[in-house]
Amino acid sequence: MNALTEPWPLTDEQRAVVQLCRDFARNEIRPRGRAVDEADVETPLDVWRKAAEVGITDFMLPGELGGGAFTDVFTQCLVQEELCFGDPGIGNLVCSNGFFADPVLALGTEEQQRRWLCPLVGPDAPMTALATTEPGAGSDAAAITTSARRTKGGYVLNGQKAWISNAGAARFYVVFAKTEPGERAKGVTAFLVSADAEGLSVGKPMRKMGQRAIVCREVFFSDVFVAEEDRLGAEGAGFVGLMRTFDISRVVLGAAAVGAARAAFEYARDYACVRVQFGKPVIEHQAVAFRLADMANRIEAARLLVLRAARAIDAGADVTGLAAMAKLTASETAMFCTWAGVQTLGGWGYSREYPMEQWMRDAKLEEIEEGTSDIMRLVISRHLP
Repeated sequence: MNALTEPWPLTDEQRAVVQLCRDFARNEIRPRGRAVDEADVETPLDVWRKAAEVGITDFMLPGELGGGAFTDVFTQCLVQEELCFGDPGIGNLVCSNGFFADPVLALGTEEQQRRWLCPLVGPDAPMTALATTEPGAGSDAAAITTSARRTKGGYVLNGQKAWISNAGAARFYVVFAKTEPGERAKGVTAFLVSADAEGLSVGKPMRKMGQRAIVCREVFFSDVFVAEEDRLGAEGAGFVGLMRTFDISRVVLGAAAVGAARAAFEYARDYACVRVQFGKPVIEHQAVAFRLADMANRIEAARLLVLRAARAIDAGADVTGLAAMAKLTASETAMFCTWAGVQTLGGWGYSREYPMEQWMRDAKLEEIEEGTSDIMRLVISRHLP
């Protein structure tokens, strides 16, 4: 499969950033993948810094804020696929500031955008986090219980978040809380919070099956004061902003899943070409050849769906159903392809000496984060063409 295949024409600038990320994935990300997985709960700051130095951590930020100006979701998907081809966890990590930036760009004032996004530009870019999920509220974001009580000059936050990516390492958080505790979606409001805010604390690293480059922790808010000017948008507008963020993040994570699937396919294909069983290369056995054909077919279909959804977002269309389709298809493609890769390698696929078993564990997260596959099917059923 030629990774340079262009289902839509690319500009010279897009080709350049794709090539940059392809080289970075092969030279910096792939060689670190196994060690980061073995480390379990350590953020690979060395890779983060290298990514910041070449502009990968801020490529998605607007040019007027100092970023790389690739604000369109289509280009973000091209980049995400290449980086996650190197390693899904590290690839998602080095682009994670985009998930923080989306609600700030969607809901924030110009002053808020300058104050909170300009520091994310350059070789010393800090990490950020999006704090939505709670112990009792995962895919059902309207069910969050973290409260934001009005007080003089702002709000007081109390509550607990769970599975927050980059928590502990992040300098800034976008926090979703309820300004109207009795309401569901209408009560959700977004806030910008610094990690050093009094009353904010984090738990110990949560041990995960895969994508260990992204360390997750619980985040606790105990009477955390947030000034009025650090509220994002109007009271109750947070849920709409969050749903827009989900539309974008689901498509971008779909691209990440395509990258993981492509890595599994290429590794399995290359192995099958050189491994000899029963007197001939494994790829000449019909069962293996057909399995590789299924992998290639699903990857191409998933990529096209992801890029179609990205184009629709960039055109301003309502894409909630299409975004769910893209994420569902791509994430299940990644799970199938990593499983098929393990099958193709046989015992070596099951061995930790080879990357396939790690990629299979990494791929599972794509079927869970930003809405499980079951939730995606529910969303699709509610937005049928």
